Amino acid sequence: MNEQNEKRPEAQQELSEILQVRRDKLAALQQEGRDPFRITRFERSAYSAAIKAEYEAYEGKTVTVAGRIMSKRGMGKAIFCHIQDRMGQIQLYTRADAVSEQEFADFRKYDIGDIIGVTGYVFKTKTEEISIHVEKVTLLSKSLRPLPEKFHGMTNTDLRYRQRYTDLIMNEEVRGTFIKRSQILSSIRRYLDERGFLEVETPMLVSNAGGAAARPFVTHFNALDEDFKLRISLELYLKRLIVGGLEKVYEIGRVFRNEGMDTRHNPEFTLMELYQAYTDYHGMMDLTEDMFRHVAQEVLGTTTIVYNGTEMDLGKPFRRLTMLDAVKEYAGVDFREIHTLEEARAAAKAHGVEFEQRHQRGDILNLFFETFVEEHLLQPTFIMDHPVEISPLTKRKPEDPDYVERFELFMNGWEMCNAYSELNDPIDQRERFKAQDALAAAGDAEANHTDEDFLNALEIGMPPTGGIGYGIDRLCMLLTDSAAIRDVLLFPTMKPENN
Repeated sequence: MNEQNEKRPEAQQELSEILQVRRDKLAALQQEGRDPFRITRFERSAYSAAIKAEYEAYEGKTVTVAGRIMSKRGMGKAIFCHIQDRMGQIQLYTRADAVSEQEFADFRKYDIGDIIGVTGYVFKTKTEEISIHVEKVTLLSKSLRPLPEKFHGMTNTDLRYRQRYTDLIMNEEVRGTFIKRSQILSSIRRYLDERGFLEVETPMLVSNAGGAAARPFVTHFNALDEDFKLRISLELYLKRLIVGGLEKVYEIGRVFRNEGMDTRHNPEFTLMELYQAYTDYHGMMDLTEDMFRHVAQEVLGTTTIVYNGTEMDLGKPFRRLTMLDAVKEYAGVDFREIHTLEEARAAAKAHGVEFEQRHQRGDILNLFFETFVEEHLLQPTFIMDHPVEISPLTKRKPEDPDYVERFELFMNGWEMCNAYSELNDPIDQRERFKAQDALAAAGDAEANHTDEDFLNALEIGMPPTGGIGYGIDRLCMLLTDSAAIRDVLLFPTMKPENN
């Protein structure tokens, strides 16, 4: 047994004693008719950050604040403590002669983690720390469990994700990440709203999960005695709205893909898709470049971002490169000279690119791109003109029908978004669906299926349209310099703890 395990029973006993002491304190308050959990409301007049930032305006004035006790020390007839609200921390100074005898005695008994409300005037201590001289204090909530720093700190990553509430209390950087995430979403919404886009909501529970290559989650709807799927994409319903004449729509919502988890993937994640009538994938490129630049400037105050030591400049024009040219540049293979499936397979074998029997020439081109190109795309780069085999919902290039009007934006070697000139030919779309059905019949769990209602909508008529999907979580990772997707999800998917 190692040293840590030898100490564990003693630590557990100490924790048990602390839990009992805190419950005894609560019981005593309740017996005296002073149960803090009966308090339903507390009006505040100020927050910690504002008091510090605007000290000259607050100096000498009476304020009412509330927050969680994060530290506390007594010095004779004086008590110092720091409380934390959603904006930060501020010091409280309490003297025995400034509050009632009962309040001072109670204050001595308060524990780290308790939530209190105080009224007092703003001043600076001899050490020049901005503080509040407390004149009235109220216990608003009794913490019955100590914060983690009481023992070994909040360093266990798995525990941080499972107990995000404690993580947010203990780690200022984590709180800042999620504040920025909210600001990123607000900035995106403002950008699109100001340009005439309409935010909408579409179904999460669907009979046909289409619009992406992914394995869906399946559930049973008892009322209809039918199996339904959780959506893997927002695309097909938003295109229906374009048919309906809304012309500019977007949705920010959760999608669900029954796949693995890693630093960039969570089975439940946030996707934004937008569609604009009467434009194409070039219009989507222009909008994306401008929006990313706008969001970075508004949220971070700069268009230069640094992720894991890599600097990316969103202020410069984004590079635009076809997939064919990218593979030629980074793999040294020119697929313009590869015309047949046999030639593509031979090239793959010669370069150690693994493929499956079902893969066509376009699939193998994409495998070359994933193998040799993606990791090099650190600066913002649009990869354009994908093969038709991997793009079942995209309009073909008129001058080269083996390829489609599609792009993906890459930054830091990651795919950040995926966009098309949307396929609006219902006859072509039906043939693409048939090809997807064949793949599904052959065992491809990620293939699309024919959606008759969507085809009906296309037959009603959809104008030329540009569409795009953005991985919001990856964008948040980049703009907050977060190492893993779980760091930007408040409650990431976790394996259940063993009981």
